[in-house]
Formats: sequence, C-alpha cells, structure tokens
Amino acid sequence: VQLQASGGGLVQTGGSLRVSCAASGHTFGGMNMAWYRQAPGKDREFVASITGSSRNIAYADSVKGRFTISRDNAKNTVSLQMNSLKPDDTAVYYCGMGGTPDQTLPPRWWGQGTQVTVSS
Repeated sequence: VQLQASGGGLVQTGGSLRVSCAASGHTFGGMNMAWYRQAPGKDREFVASITGSSRNIAYADSVKGRFTISRDNAKNTVSLQMNSLKPDDTAVYYCGMGGTPDQTLPPRWWGQGTQVTVSS
C-alpha cells in the first residue's frame, strides 16, 4: 500500500489549505481513511476520519467547524480542507488507511506526511 500526501505549505493565521492523499496498492472504496497530525515534541493525534461510503465522518474537537474531510473513491483520494487555520494547527499531517471509524484501532498504513505551517 502506498499513500502519497501533498498540498501542505505555509499560510498565515486565518488562511486555508487543502491537503490530499492518493492511495494505491489496495482496494480503496471499502477502507476507512483518516488524517492525523504531529506537532514538534508532541504525540501524533487524530484529526478526522471518513468511512468508505462517506456516511460516517468524525473530527477532533479542536478542528470541528474548520476542517472538512472528503474522499473520491473513483480517484482513490482523500482530502482535508482546512479553513480558519491557527498557529496550533502547525504540524506534519499524515493520512492513514484502515483501522476503525471510531479510531479504537488506528490506521494500518500511513503516508509520508506533509508539513503545514501556520504563521502568526
């Protein structure tokens, strides 16, 4: 399985970014997908998840109302639209495939991560 993340960058507080992840090597449509992030000196934390049908979506409280996760099963991609960004959102963002929708089991496969930096 390969997960290739893209779309990170530098943005000012209040700005927007969209990160995407392209998957290959595994059937995509039936798999739960998730985004996690890891800031310097901190543990990796859950951001958002989406089931294969997009019927069930979950967000961390810290990003609710600002971030939107979506997927395109025809293109084997999952995206995270991030609005109203804050400096605390600065982190490496990782996409993951597998695991359970409630994240009691984390993703089995991980992408390489993409850096998101929000300047104050």
